[in-house]
Amino acid sequence: MDQIRIRGGNPLKGSINIAGAKNAALPLMTVSLLTDEEITLSNLPHLADISTMSHLLSDIGVDIAMDGNVSGGHSGRTFNLKAKDILNTTAQYDLVRKMRASILVLGPLLARCGKARVSLPGGCAIGTRPVDLHLRALEQLGAEIELSEGYIEAEAPKGLSGAHVIFPTVTVGGTENILMAATLAKGKTVIGNAAREPEVSDLAHCLIAMGARIDGVGSDTLTVEGVDRLHGAEHAVLSDRIESATYAVATAITGGTVDLIGAQFDLIESVSDILMRAGVEISKIDSGLRIKRENDSIQGVDVMTEPFPGFPTDMQAQLMALMTIAEGASMITESIFENRFMHVPELCRMGADINVHGASAIVRGVDKISGAQVMATDLRASVSLVLAGLAAQGETIINRVYHLDRGYENLEEKLAACGADISRIRG
Repeated sequence: MDQIRIRGGNPLKGSINIAGAKNAALPLMTVSLLTDEEITLSNLPHLADISTMSHLLSDIGVDIAMDGNVSGGHSGRTFNLKAKDILNTTAQYDLVRKMRASILVLGPLLARCGKARVSLPGGCAIGTRPVDLHLRALEQLGAEIELSEGYIEAEAPKGLSGAHVIFPTVTVGGTENILMAATLAKGKTVIGNAAREPEVSDLAHCLIAMGARIDGVGSDTLTVEGVDRLHGAEHAVLSDRIESATYAVATAITGGTVDLIGAQFDLIESVSDILMRAGVEISKIDSGLRIKRENDSIQGVDVMTEPFPGFPTDMQAQLMALMTIAEGASMITESIFENRFMHVPELCRMGADINVHGASAIVRGVDKISGAQVMATDLRASVSLVLAGLAAQGETIINRVYHLDRGYENLEEKLAACGADISRIRG
């Protein structure tokens, strides 16, 4: 397996192009199942999860043509997706097991074909993340669902009908699945306690461009008037707020200045607020955002993860890496997933002082952390170890870095271009 080797201590200076958001691109790719006309998506990131979704959609019957900058960068890639004929309503285990977002084909297939057979999903081991919220909501729209031999067997022989769906807890994937299904359902669907994440709004804007009738975009209540059919559309994927925030932390932890090209302040406002409280300068520039910390030390801050617009759970591990070298103590509380502190033992191997108490981690800043052999456990945990390695004295070797390739486009190249001593060791 590949490893990443880092020799820490170099301040980052330069600019980094922010890619399109993976968490927006994946549901946007599945909207192609809702129409027999062509969907053109631009600014797609070059990631393993995008390839997995492409294989899954191709297996179902979507024709996919790609052009654009295949090496990444702010210009991104463009996919033309056309599902003229659905050849197969089964999402096979071999593909779904690689990525939890595969569950997002369920709603579109049910809406267009009246049936779907989708393997129960796999993905990062950061909590149970059950799909029961998706299934209950689809049942409210009229779907008949059974679980059999590891598959979700769903049918809507009379089609889907509008309903008032209220999620008991906020679910991004559940909101996206029901939103897509509701666009072709008969009558009106009201989705209460809907996720407000920018990726959900991006999906809604694409669906509207396809002819969907959706009100309340950006709020916690979405109202959808079903239509008979959707047509083709063009849509650009919004920039990746988690990638933007991750490189902001990378700049802060190394003490440098980096321009994030294509980053949008309104997408990372909660992270920016925390970083500025910690002593990081963040300013808007014509091309994006400028991140700067060259002299002052990092100050410890407390934070709790929350659904958008709160502090994102996908930034918890990265902030913890930063807090390991802060002055004073910090408390980081994880309220979204119950098993998302697996990076703590690895950071402690590098000299961090972290104690976990239930859903909270107490981080006491140390003068220095040191390079070590560490193991990545999930996507965001793995990048937190990269950040720690950038600040550590000596050499850090990160194992199981295939997690990184699921969510960060050309990470080593982007960091190396800004002065980091980082390389991939091919396994």
